[in-house]
Amino acid sequence: MFLEDTPFDSYDKAERKAYKAFELYENGCIPQAILELDAALEMNPCSGALHFNKALALDAANRFEDAIAEYEIALQFNPLDLEILNSVAIDYTRIGQYDRAISVFERIEEIDPDFEPCYCNRIITYTEMGLHESAEQMFYLAQLIDPDCAMCYYNIGNSLFASGQYKKAVYCWLKTAGLDPSHPEINYRIAQAYWADGNNDLAREHFLKELRLNPGNTDVILDFGLFLLSVGDVESAKEKFNRILELTPDSAVATFYLGEIAFDSGDYEQAILLFNQAIQKDNALPGPRYRLAQYALMKKRQEEAKDFLIPEMKLASEDVDVLVSMGSMFLIIGEYYHAANCFLRAIDIDCAGADAYYYLGLANALNGRLDDAAEFLGHTLDLRPNDIFAIRDSAIVCLAMGRMTEAAEKIKKAIDLARNHPDRQGDYSQLKAIERDIQLAQKGEQVKDFLGRFNPLFK
Repeated sequence: MFLEDTPFDSYDKAERKAYKAFELYENGCIPQAILELDAALEMNPCSGALHFNKALALDAANRFEDAIAEYEIALQFNPLDLEILNSVAIDYTRIGQYDRAISVFERIEEIDPDFEPCYCNRIITYTEMGLHESAEQMFYLAQLIDPDCAMCYYNIGNSLFASGQYKKAVYCWLKTAGLDPSHPEINYRIAQAYWADGNNDLAREHFLKELRLNPGNTDVILDFGLFLLSVGDVESAKEKFNRILELTPDSAVATFYLGEIAFDSGDYEQAILLFNQAIQKDNALPGPRYRLAQYALMKKRQEEAKDFLIPEMKLASEDVDVLVSMGSMFLIIGEYYHAANCFLRAIDIDCAGADAYYYLGLANALNGRLDDAAEFLGHTLDLRPNDIFAIRDSAIVCLAMGRMTEAAEKIKKAIDLARNHPDRQGDYSQLKAIERDIQLAQKGEQVKDFLGRFNPLFK
């Protein structure tokens, strides 16, 4: 009984708690493992190892900020421990504190330049920062220490993929697969790179390889379904989305894409049903309301379309084409403020998006803001100098602003472009009509100037 009151007994109990936590961790019972570690730390709060183990468990629970706090306590006991430093740097990357992550990695390099993980994991940080050349430098430094590190090849593959170097990404991920065939989802990543590079046969092959290894991975099934849609294999794509619903009946995304297939095939009744089901499953899912708005406009139900578009706009789509399309629908409805909002967001994402500038010009013209309209149409023509519609509308805006000479020059250029394109003959007739209007306006100005010499009422 006496021994139970000694510090040694407390440490022994703490060790037993820690061992139990380890078993729970290994069995995937992370919340229970954290509770056991908390109990162990109550008995022995000065154990850097216990704080480190708790941080690892918190990482497994995706509680990265809490994990960082535990790593930092562990570092108070072991300030030169490379594993702890490496782990905290990884977590700084996970929460977007890239500068702090780089600082810690550099600290590791000062302590031990041969500690390969500090280069390997720094590839991830630089990739997240968009600094792909720096990521490549880290890869070569890691290679000097361990030329067969599968994780290094995987990480640099992610950097190459993000920078659009798909062939090189494929090479690195194939190297990863050769060095570590059990690397999680490696065939999936190879499939994505082949798909992005336009090599559809090899993309399909690696999607199937991944699904043979992990037949219940719904993320892979979903992406494979989207791949199949992109290559026109609609029935196979439909089967994949239905398979996801068999595995996870509450999947709003799979329901939405089944709605897309129905919508594109003209089965609007089924599509509307599926889009509404997708919203019920996930009220914050982008896409279903956009399609419902399109259908409402097809049926000339503008208020209904507006009711779908406004919440869709708030879901913060990052797809430029969708934003431009939504803005165009707002223009049809006459909601110029919301239309301009969509186009400005599209420009923020892609400042070289000519369509967004064009429609923003139209929105301002329709709203009577001619100076702004002329500016945005001008940006469109900087990006697409021979865009007949942008030249035409720019001419109309100049006409409305009284800039007759400029209007005449623009419409002449549009007519010359249309004349040289047989498929633009319908546009040619319209452009000639606008040219006549501009010529009449010019003559009206000339008459007004002439009369103004003799009668101030005409000035």
